[in-house]
Parts: sequence; structure tokens; C-alpha cells
Amino acid sequence: MGFIRRQVAKAVYGVYEWRLARHVADFDTPRHVGIILDGNRRWAREAGFTDVNDGHRVGAGKIVEVLGWCQDSGVEVVTLWLLSTDNLSRSDDELAALLEIIPDVTDEIADQPQPWRVRIVGNLDMLPPEPATRLVDAAQRTRGRTGLEVNVAVGYGGRQEIADAVRKLLLKHVEAGTGIEDLAEVLDVDHIAEHLYTSGQPDPDLIIRTSGEQRLSGFMLWQSAHSEYWFCDAYWPAFRRLDFWRALRDYSGRHRRLGK
Repeated sequence: MGFIRRQVAKAVYGVYEWRLARHVADFDTPRHVGIILDGNRRWAREAGFTDVNDGHRVGAGKIVEVLGWCQDSGVEVVTLWLLSTDNLSRSDDELAALLEIIPDVTDEIADQPQPWRVRIVGNLDMLPPEPATRLVDAAQRTRGRTGLEVNVAVGYGGRQEIADAVRKLLLKHVEAGTGIEDLAEVLDVDHIAEHLYTSGQPDPDLIIRTSGEQRLSGFMLWQSAHSEYWFCDAYWPAFRRLDFWRALRDYSGRHRRLGK
């Protein structure tokens, strides 16, 4: 009976995916999609794995596939949140595994035949030297490419990003000899935005979070002021193209006021 149910469900989803695929070309495509890749550990436990790092590995294997969906849909920038500042306090074994998995998948992204550009967003000073160097090297190999821009958010936290941006701004003006009173006169949101990790890129139009959690957890706090959010119950390793298309369909149907 269980086999029959699975086959029926598979057939139903196949028809649903086919119907949705017919309309994908009509969807309004977001320029920038941010993704919170959540649920790897819970997926591993529910799948029967004893090591939660297997969930991180399977989740990493999903990334290039999803980037392909983004490229095919006309998305220009994708930001992947792979390691938060909070994640740095995880157990030594899990953190060590993540600091191997993340550089590996970043190398995989950088070495794809598509002309994808890798940009590391986050505070790499918070990472050990070896994985930090690997991440920087992967990004360097993609310089000058003109395809999909992939932001790999590692050692990333929205509050940390804003603090780092203000720090860079202050240091720049100190070096130029600008007085604090003069700086206070001219300081505005654009000055801070110029020093964010994502400087020069459009803000995310759509932010997707998997695993059923409905919060940002500090992801792109500054840039997401006018973003649309889409929360998916599927854990990241189980995220399907059908789920991605549903996110695009939902985004396309919204009326974006952008604060107006």
C-alpha cells in the first residue's frame, strides 16, 4: 500500500510540476535571490543518519543544481547563507566539517563550466586561515566573469555586516582627515551602503528560507528592507525545482510597493 501511495504522489507531483513549468516563462524574475539554506541537520536525523554532517554534505550537493535553476530563470545574483556568525559556536566536530564542506562547494561553484562569479560576503577574519584562504582563492579564479553572480555568505551576520560597514566608513574618513563633526553632517544611508559586503549589487528582491522557519535570523538586515519573503517547509536537502518555481510564482503575483 505504501508503494502505491508513493507512486500516486509521484504522478500527481509530476503533473503539477508540468503544469507549473508551462507558466515559468511568464513569471516576473527577481534580479537578486537570497537563500537561507536551513534544515540540513533535521533532514539528516529524519533520514536516519547518525552524523548530522551528512545533512550538510547532501545540502552542499544541492547548491550547484539550484544555481542552475536560478540561471535558467534569469536571476542575476544569488546570495547563499552557508555559515552564520552564530554557527561559529557549534561543536568543534560540526564546525570542522562545515569548514571543509563550504570551501569544497565554493570550489565546485567556481570551477563550473558556466561563467559564474563568486563573491565572498562575511567576515573571514572569524575563520581559520586555511578555509579563509581557499574561499578567497575560489573567488579570485572567477574575477572578470560576466555570468550569474554568486555571493557565498560565510562568517556572516547582518548586524556584523552593518558594524563592519560603519567601521570601514569611519576608517576611510579618518585617513582622509575628516573631522567627526563634518562626517556627521554628510553621513547618510548611501554612505553606509557603499561599505556593505554586497556594495554595488542590487538588494535582494526575494528571500527564500527552507525548513519551515519563518524568520530572517539576521540575514541581510540592511538590504532586505523591501524584499519579499518566501518560506518553504522542505528542508534544504529536499528542496525541489518545483519549490523554486512556486517561490517565483508567488513572488510574481505580489504587488511590490518598495516603501511607497
